[in-house]
Amino acid sequence: MSVAVGLVLWIRLRTPLGTDHDRYHNRVFTCVHVLDGDTLELACPDGRSHTTRVRLLGLDAPEIAHGDRPAMHFGPEAAAFTRSLVDGRPVRILLPPHETRDRYHRLLGYIELSDGETMLNEELIRNGLGYADRRFDHVWRVRFTDLEKRARQHAVGLWAGLTIEQMPAWRQRYQPGTTTTKPSSAD
Repeated sequence: MSVAVGLVLWIRLRTPLGTDHDRYHNRVFTCVHVLDGDTLELACPDGRSHTTRVRLLGLDAPEIAHGDRPAMHFGPEAAAFTRSLVDGRPVRILLPPHETRDRYHRLLGYIELSDGETMLNEELIRNGLGYADRRFDHVWRVRFTDLEKRARQHAVGLWAGLTIEQMPAWRQRYQPGTTTTKPSSAD
């Protein structure tokens, strides 16, 4: 066997064939690492990586500290919540019908917990540990928005005492009847 043929075979064996739907949709993988509240890694190869990085679709969890950037309001709590539910456990990934990757090449999806009934994406929003992401259309958009509304009404999680300045910039724009300036001391 020539070196070229051997190299082609090695690449083909290391690179999963088919689309993201073929490789990942409705399949169970173990979560091997939680990066933050809305990003995790699954134990399955993705290109040259031994793991697949997944960004939870339809929500935005506050960021944890990165380098010289401090954590956002409730970022550590969101990451700890996600870690407590999925780290080291099997999860099922469900992909959207069309765009399956974001601009960072992360897989976009909904994560179903091993009980087969609970969706991680929903639990983060329900428990006030993430915002319903209205920037992008997706199949669960209305449901996620309703869950966020209920969490806000009951001051659950990050919604307890949240100020406009603590929200991500994109979310500030969706806050009805507010501005991005600091409230006066009379407020």
